[in-house]
Amino acid sequence: MNERAISIELTRAQVDQIVRDASGEDGVSALLRGLGDEASLSSKYRALSESPRLSRSLLLGLLVLACFPADGDTLAVSDIAERLGMSPSTTHRYMTTLLAVGLLEQEPRTRRYRVPAGR
Repeated sequence: MNERAISIELTRAQVDQIVRDASGEDGVSALLRGLGDEASLSSKYRALSESPRLSRSLLLGLLVLACFPADGDTLAVSDIAERLGMSPSTTHRYMTTLLAVGLLEQEPRTRRYRVPAGR
């Protein structure tokens, strides 16, 4: 039997739809919503960050995303920093990175951030 690899390419919209379908809700923010529960935020992070197999930076980036409300409301760097107990400068660096890759957007007038619609 001759084995040949099959490759399927998906558009960004198709990938987004698969993520939404898999989560049963809308986009990445819905997948991360459980991480953003304030009561368990620090204990979840503490438990996960102790694993030598996991990236603490990636966990923090995901927690930054999880802080944003699903309704599209905006938050300031100081809001996120306070909630996660991070320094404002570190929080700003994470949010600037997320902005650069399109996982956050910033309102020019207020300089506040939000998760783009459909994420």
